[in-house]
Amino acid sequence: MAAGVAVDTRHWIGGRRVASARTFPDHSPIDSSLLAEVARGGAEEAAAAVTAALAAFPAWAATSREDRARVLHAIADGVEKRIEELAAVETADNGALLRSHLRGVMPRVAQNFRFFADWLLTIDRDDFETRGHSNHISWDPAGVCALITPWNAPLMLATWKIAPALAAGNTVVLKPAEWSPLTASLLADIAAAAGLPAGVLNVVQGYGEEVGAALVSDPRVARIGFTGSVPTARHIAGAAAANLVPVSLELGGKSPLLVFADCDLDLAVELAVEQYDNAGQVCLAGTRLLVESSVAEEFTRRFVARASALRQGDPREEATDIGPNIHPEHLARVDGFVRRALAAGARAVIGGGPHSELGGLYYRPTLLTDVAPDAEIVTEEVFGPVLTLQTFDTEEEAVALANSTRFGLAATVVTSDVARADRVTGQLVAGTVWVNCFFVRDLRAPFGGARQSGVGREGGDWSFDFYCDIKNTVTAPKGWQHRG
Repeated sequence: MAAGVAVDTRHWIGGRRVASARTFPDHSPIDSSLLAEVARGGAEEAAAAVTAALAAFPAWAATSREDRARVLHAIADGVEKRIEELAAVETADNGALLRSHLRGVMPRVAQNFRFFADWLLTIDRDDFETRGHSNHISWDPAGVCALITPWNAPLMLATWKIAPALAAGNTVVLKPAEWSPLTASLLADIAAAAGLPAGVLNVVQGYGEEVGAALVSDPRVARIGFTGSVPTARHIAGAAAANLVPVSLELGGKSPLLVFADCDLDLAVELAVEQYDNAGQVCLAGTRLLVESSVAEEFTRRFVARASALRQGDPREEATDIGPNIHPEHLARVDGFVRRALAAGARAVIGGGPHSELGGLYYRPTLLTDVAPDAEIVTEEVFGPVLTLQTFDTEEEAVALANSTRFGLAATVVTSDVARADRVTGQLVAGTVWVNCFFVRDLRAPFGGARQSGVGREGGDWSFDFYCDIKNTVTAPKGWQHRG
């Protein structure tokens, strides 16, 4: 039981539950309590899951688009019926706010399935002619997809990949993050109850270096989708290269939030404080606050007042704004970044360490100033509730600072000058840019990063382009038919 919900912690392979000889513990970041002992897969389980997915592929690939769409809508129905259970389990498992799971995250899980089910029925393109010959474009299922997903929004980010892969007619082997594996297991139950055939979705739990490595190196895998860190992505890309398997990599970020003097300063402060969402464990977060010098002092004053009012504590309570970090190893990593920055001369305007009164995995919302342009704290992803503030005097300087890291996932620009917004956004290296807003996402839009923030784009047509083999069939003009 986790949060009062029965969760089967065995693997889901070929439509049945499969145990492993070994398990690994899954602790709640809220209070470090043991939630479950989870089946710990390895090469054997990875191979069995790929075998099951491969056996199920021909029938699922041959299933009509309309029938595949109906099953995906049924899965969405199942998610919606169990939103409260899914939210409770995921809050216990990864420490994110229960209110966010109930109102935003879990409804988005259902929407992922509905969107791609519907989009599947729209991807046809009109035929076109070349010197009298007709060209017909088709999207053919690719095969078995190995999907490795992260712990910060486990089910939502997993279904962002699972839904288009299944809609396209592929079969899936999912390896959820070992720090938050439970809702993936519940999804397997929901999918089976919705009528998804055995072997079309498989869930194998375990550590990346064991089951994950075996999965991505299996030559029978046709697509690899990964969301996570750059170092892990390098290993996955190497394994994929050996088999010439296409990969989609959604990686880290060190995104800038640019505040120009002409902006609505209250809006800028609200957007900046929003970067502490999910205890800063959001790849898109604008953790580098770049503020025009003439308003930096007033911005900082208002920011401190607003951030100091945030309530940190138990994520299951409605009034809580910031919960815990995910794991002791991760908390130590976040704190290490801050300690090294302070030792190098940075100043903590707020925060600067763990929340001693709460204990456990709670880290105080932190804002650091007096950081060098090339300091580790402003060039490497911290993935915790830690922001830095740097100032600029000119638009050119702002753009240069924004583009000064090896990442390029997202950026936020706050300004009241439309012409400036156009100029600046055109120069920023980022997969997504928000102007006077943050975290507005539409599944029709492409999502991905530049530089070391990722490879490829997903969303809308881009997802089907990745999860399919796109074929062009060219037919000669009429009269070519054989006359016997």
